[in-house]
Formats: sequence, C-alpha cells, structure tokens
Amino acid sequence: MSEVKRYLNAYGAELQAQVQSLLDAEKSGAWLLKKYPSPHDLAGEKLLYQYAQDIKQQYMRSSSPISKVIYDDKIHVINNALGLHTFVSRVQGNKLKAKNEIRVASMFRRVPEPMLRMILVHELAHLKEKEHNKAFYKLCQHMEPDYHQLEFELRIYLCHKDRFGELWA
Repeated sequence: MSEVKRYLNAYGAELQAQVQSLLDAEKSGAWLLKKYPSPHDLAGEKLLYQYAQDIKQQYMRSSSPISKVIYDDKIHVINNALGLHTFVSRVQGNKLKAKNEIRVASMFRRVPEPMLRMILVHELAHLKEKEHNKAFYKLCQHMEPDYHQLEFELRIYLCHKDRFGELWA
C-alpha cells in the first residue's frame, strides 16, 4: 500500500494524485518546511500537559478533568491513531475513580506546533464527544478553526516521513 493510500484514503482521488505528484517530485519536504520552518518546543511531558490544559481551559472549562497528557511510544500511526484519549476507571475502596488520559504518539515530539495542537484538540474533543460525528468535528473546528487543513497537512507529512524520513529532526 502506498503512503498516499495509507494516510489519505478518506480524501478524493484528485487530492491524492496531487500529493502523490508532490512526493514523486521530491517537493513535499520543501513545501512543508516553507509553511512550517520549525518544530514545537513542547518535548517534555510537563510542557505538553500544560499546553493541553491551556487549550481545555480556554474552550472546554466545564468538561471532565484530564489527569495525564503524555507522549507514548506504543502508539503506531499506521493504526490510524495520531493520539489516544483513554478513560480509566479504578476501584479504590468503595469508590470508583475515573480519569481521562491523553496519549500522543511519540513521533510527534518533533512536529510544528499547529500540528501538535490539532492532535490535542482532537483528543480533547473526545472528552465531550466520543464518536467522530458532526458535533465532534464542529467542536474541533471551534477550538482550532484550521483543524481540517492541519489534519490534511499532517497526513502529507506522514506520507513524506514514510518515504524520506524525519523533516524536523
């Protein structure tokens, strides 16, 4: 399976062909670097957690708290997961404790901030909307107006990375 089919399968044939041409001409890296010259500086998990908390505080103040936001080496993008929102329930004595955790694939330690923000917005939206439905994507766009464009560009980066390797190393 080509990288374009793997990451852009939900997009139309014309867009897929354009991305394929960009990759074949070896211009995807230059295009991405022109748009996003440098990676974010949120490599540490404390910074990542605070960044996610800031987004949540601004847009989703009344939603359930998040207990953990971490980079996770076990998330593989090939399974179509950029990050994961997990809801963990534990019994402590006679009480049921529930925690929301967000895990971001470790490969996103070195991507531009807008792309990382898009992933976090996606996972935060799952606090209110569990399914990928109209309300879910509306919430994503409320928190990040360029959500769909950023997701598309991140998927172009994943195609580039598969073929040529890291861009913002």
